[in-house]
Amino acid sequence: MENTAEKFEEEILDACIRHAKEVLAEQLPLVKDKKYDFAPQFKDLTIQLYLVGVMQQFYDQYEATTTDAQEKAFHALYCMMIKDGVKSRRAKNQAAFIRQMSRLDDGDEALALALGYESKPGDHSLAEIFDHYVNEARVSKGLWHFYDQGKKILLLGGLLFAMAGIWFVTIYLPESDSITILAFGLLAALFFIVPVFLVGLLIYRYKTRKGSRTQTPPQ
Repeated sequence: MENTAEKFEEEILDACIRHAKEVLAEQLPLVKDKKYDFAPQFKDLTIQLYLVGVMQQFYDQYEATTTDAQEKAFHALYCMMIKDGVKSRRAKNQAAFIRQMSRLDDGDEALALALGYESKPGDHSLAEIFDHYVNEARVSKGLWHFYDQGKKILLLGGLLFAMAGIWFVTIYLPESDSITILAFGLLAALFFIVPVFLVGLLIYRYKTRKGSRTQTPPQ
């Protein structure tokens, strides 16, 4: 009896994953046609939240409560990632992150999850979600590219300045102990990292404020 129940649960899970992939295959071409300029991280997260909503809608027919259906949906997304070749640990962390992002600060469900749950065959629900964020600078590909490049600059620049500081102390102050040399290298790295970080922060704030102004209708 127990094996029969487990087999039934597994069949439902497989059917749910197939259903989600069919919905995604229908929705993605509509999104592609829009030529959105979103950061890949944001696009992936939005799609995964949307799929949780789609899977929750699927599980509604089998579960007694909405909460149970949503729990099964999160588990189904995790299983789908595993089936797609994602390593178990990474899939588990991603599923936990998606669960965390599924609720807004005020307790409401994320837009992507809500519209995924309300989606119907042939609609444009996924594109509708992305339309909502089309003028949001914080999720643009350009800003995320700037962020990624900034991390590389900070890392490489800080490393080079640290090496230069260590080299200077080693050559010109050979009597210095290892702690002094290390401290001087760290200080040299900070002389590069702090100003560059502050400049990057100012650019980020300028871009996000500019993006916010473009969304504000004229009075």
